[in-house]
Amino acid sequence: MSSVPCDLSPSPVRADALFASALQRSDRPSSGQVRQAIAVAVARYGDSGCAARVAQAFGEHPETAVTRMRWARTMVARDLPVALLAA
Repeated sequence: MSSVPCDLSPSPVRADALFASALQRSDRPSSGQVRQAIAVAVARYGDSGCAARVAQAFGEHPETAVTRMRWARTMVARDLPVALLAA
């Protein structure tokens, strides 16, 4: 059985959590709101639960899931340097 590479860095997990959160792009959230939404989603669903919600959305509504994931990844990438400096 061959192994499959897996990205275990925090960014994909955070993007999944933001994707699974109730926060919407139209809310124009601040960095603080993004971090709060990620924390709530991880607490509510766990890392694997967030990933499962992403998979479900891509299976049921791939056309909108792509746009939401692009937004989530962009927000996490913008917020990551701020979070690293604050740590």
